[in-house]
Formats: sequence, structure tokens, C-alpha cells
Amino acid sequence: MDQFDFKGCIEIKELLGKKADDELQLLELIEEVPIDSIYYHTHSYFLRHPYIAGPYPNDFANWVAIQVRDRVLGEKLASVTSEQFKSLEEIRLELAAIIDNHLSMIHIIPSVVYGQPFYFMKSRIIEVPTDVRVSTFREFKEALKTIDASAIYNHIFEARLRVRRGRSDFSIWLEEALSKKELARKFEMVDSYMYSLEGLRNKLLELCEGEA
Repeated sequence: MDQFDFKGCIEIKELLGKKADDELQLLELIEEVPIDSIYYHTHSYFLRHPYIAGPYPNDFANWVAIQVRDRVLGEKLASVTSEQFKSLEEIRLELAAIIDNHLSMIHIIPSVVYGQPFYFMKSRIIEVPTDVRVSTFREFKEALKTIDASAIYNHIFEARLRVRRGRSDFSIWLEEALSKKELARKFEMVDSYMYSLEGLRNKLLELCEGEA
């Protein structure tokens, strides 16, 4: 039987030297920054906040809502998740379209008054070994309880988007190695963007506990 090799990850970050003080500048920079910046401000948000599941699950939505105090646009941007789109370029286009449409309906461009500018970053993810390998469902459940949260991020968020598998590594292994097709389907049905990484861990364990 194939083993599952848990792998964590670390994020290498870089400041781009670009900042936005208002929503128009945010739009223009979203359209031009490297795709690794879109990744950093949307996808890897969860890696940096393993215990917090806030109402604005990406940096763009959070900045607009909190720093610019434009909660209407913040809520619109918060709805953009990688589960809806197949690529980071599609996410970039959707974010730009939402901001552009929002600005077309107002007369004054919302800007930072008392808050902080938006500083664009980019990042890349590097896998790191955990030396945790399992071959049975029972071992998988036990490992899932204690494995570093970065491994949960790596095998769910990273696997689905950057590696372009469209599914989590967990789901693939459960179905192909253990023939647990229904549990794999339930794993994929979980909206990962509704949870922190620790909350997601607990949800997956809950699903595992319901499995014979």
C-alpha cells in the first residue's frame, strides 16, 4: 500500500517596493505585479494566519475594509477564492474586474486617511520534510492531529492551486491508496476558506471520526 508522506512548507517573502494609497492605485498595481504577489495576498493568507478565520480572507479585502474603510468593496473582494478559479491569473482578473466595477459606480475614489498604505509583497513556497509517513487510515488520523499546520496548508491549498491538481493530496490518497472514495469526496466538499488552518484540521478530523 502506498504511504502518505506529510510535507510541511515555509514561505519565502519579498517586498516589491510598490504601494497603494487608494483603490485606483490598488487596481492598477494588481494588474501589473508578478503573479507571485497575487498568490501571496490571496492564497498564502491562510498560511500566515493559522488560528484566525476572519471575514476578509485575503489581504486585498482586509485592507480595503479596514484601512480604507470601504466595507462594500471589502465584502466583494472577500468572495474571491481559488476554489472558484483554476489559475492565479483568473483570480487577478476577477479582483481587477470587481474593483473596476466598484469604482465605476462611485464619484470619489476611496483612499487611506488614517490607515496604512497597501504594500505589495510576493512569495514562493518551499516544501520541507516532516519525517511523518503513514500507510493506514488509523495512522493518518493520528498524524493529522499533531502534524504542523503548514502541512495542512501544503497538502490542501498548495496542492489545489500551485500544483494544479485541482484536488487536495489528502483526498487523492484516501481515494487511490485506501479506496475511501466517499470520505475523499467529503474532504473536497469542505470549503477551506471558511476555516483557519487549525479549524480546518478539526473539521477534517471530524469527518475522519465518522468513518468506519
